[in-house]
Amino acid sequence: MSKTPTQSDKSRTVRAEQRQTYTVEYATAICPHEGLATNLSTTFGLNPVDAAAIRENTEELVVRAANELTDNLNEKAMQMHLQRVVGAYVASACGAGQFYGQKITQARDLTARLANDDRDEDRGGPYGFEDRAARARLFAAETGLQAYALLAAAEGAVSAYAHITGETWRPYEPSRPNSDTVSRQSAAAEMAAFGN
Repeated sequence: MSKTPTQSDKSRTVRAEQRQTYTVEYATAICPHEGLATNLSTTFGLNPVDAAAIRENTEELVVRAANELTDNLNEKAMQMHLQRVVGAYVASACGAGQFYGQKITQARDLTARLANDDRDEDRGGPYGFEDRAARARLFAAETGLQAYALLAAAEGAVSAYAHITGETWRPYEPSRPNSDTVSRQSAAAEMAAFGN
């Protein structure tokens, strides 16, 4: 008896196909840059992010941790370990950047609704109190600064990886069997069935 795919099965498949590979380039594209982060902290009265210190301290932390493991890990094991550690930093920055993008969209939607005079439910709160749109804008700004800080940490971890291994960090991608080779092997086995 064959099972028909459910809606959740289909949505899982679509999500898996749409899953973005987490790279530093992707994180840089979706997280705020220095100018935007400065603008967010100034406009919303939030503490600025010291990205240079975060980068430097993260790099130092990863290097120190690797130095502690040097006597216990061979070169390949160290590279694999650092691949995972740096991958976690990069994934965190990417996740924060994606969350920031969602919060910007929500803040824009709520703010745009305020311009519609015919919708009483979307109007701001009583004078002197924050309304939903203002809270959404502030929260989006906070998440933007968090994404910027995590991007700086990811950059520091990537720099540490290059310092320790001498190679540029790339996201781990499991090896996929070469379908051409599998097809050739299958064809050879089938041809062998005919004999000489």
